[in-house]
Amino acid sequence: MTETGDAEKPAPTPARAWRVVLEKIENDLLEGTLGPGDRLPPERELAATLGVGRSSVREALRVLEVMGLIRTATGSGPTAGAIVTATPQGGLAQLLRLQVAAQGFPIPDVYETRLLLEEWAVAHLAGLSDTDLADARATLAAMDHPDVTIEEFLSLDSQFHLRLTEAAGNVVVSATMAGLRTTIESYIRSGADRIPDWGTTGERLRHEHADILAAIDRGDAEAARSLVRSHITGYYADAGLPMPTDA
Repeated sequence: MTETGDAEKPAPTPARAWRVVLEKIENDLLEGTLGPGDRLPPERELAATLGVGRSSVREALRVLEVMGLIRTATGSGPTAGAIVTATPQGGLAQLLRLQVAAQGFPIPDVYETRLLLEEWAVAHLAGLSDTDLADARATLAAMDHPDVTIEEFLSLDSQFHLRLTEAAGNVVVSATMAGLRTTIESYIRSGADRIPDWGTTGERLRHEHADILAAIDRGDAEAARSLVRSHITGYYADAGLPMPTDA
């Protein structure tokens, strides 16, 4: 009779088998066995090594792909199979969007997080000697078009702020902002309906955007930080949106 200590561990149940694959790949990433650009072992090999079905391997790979940790391609050749990606910001952004959609993040928390990220981004940009802000400038130019609608203006406004965080060069910051963008657009759009004189407000926002860029261009980090904070909080107050400290 085989002793308990020598008995083989039971195979994982199908409902949890895909987690075994996830844990294996996670451990390999943490230990440095796998890294960006590396190809995962074939499905058949992973299934045999881990004692799970190939369907469980495929389920785990789908989860990793949604998370942005791998990309998969069929066929043969150097681009086929499952390959570890170097910049999984798309997956992070998608997960944040889903959490917000499921009301996992309260809107006041999103607002405060936006302030933290954007204040850091503009101050960081102001400290750089060579920064490409062409996309941000192009967005502002589009906002100045005489025929731009309120909806288009607000969409471009959100895009402008996203372009600034992207230009700062921190992929985690830009991915977080991208994940929060839908929610940010939602509350600035709903707030616009409560602004009695949109023409005046829109003109003020245009000037504030230009002032933020000007502070970045002259390397004034403190001014850039102060301007972006007053810009965001000012709109929040004008639109009648509840501040995070409200009861």
